[in-house]
Amino acid sequence: MSTVNQTMKFNHISFPSSDVDATAAFFKQYLGCTISSFGASRIVKRHDFDIVIDGSGDRAVEWPHNFHIGFEVPTAQDVADLYQQFNAGGAQLTTGILQHARGSRFFCAIPGDVQVEINTREDAAEQFRASFGR
Repeated sequence: MSTVNQTMKFNHISFPSSDVDATAAFFKQYLGCTISSFGASRIVKRHDFDIVIDGSGDRAVEWPHNFHIGFEVPTAQDVADLYQQFNAGGAQLTTGILQHARGSRFFCAIPGDVQVEINTREDAAEQFRASFGR
């Protein structure tokens, strides 16, 4: 493998939204991101990644069945705390907290028709902890 491949890092993801401003506001309110504008798009930033949210125009956004964006937190208690915060804030939770072999998690539908997963591997089965704590 070349040196470039070894030093490459994930930079951003870009996806469409039927409501750009509401989608960006979700990331700010619940996940502590900052938002900047780039024309009609919004750039949602955290210290380790960017998400570019583009308007879908008059087309409906259609995602494959299991498409989602996942965020990992250190502990199962963090998952529970965020679940309560999302619930209190009126987020559209699509599951309760799920106990899973790959760790506790929950899902919510955010404005703009995107699914978000909040998970931890703290309580995952040993074989699923390989990248925990990266």
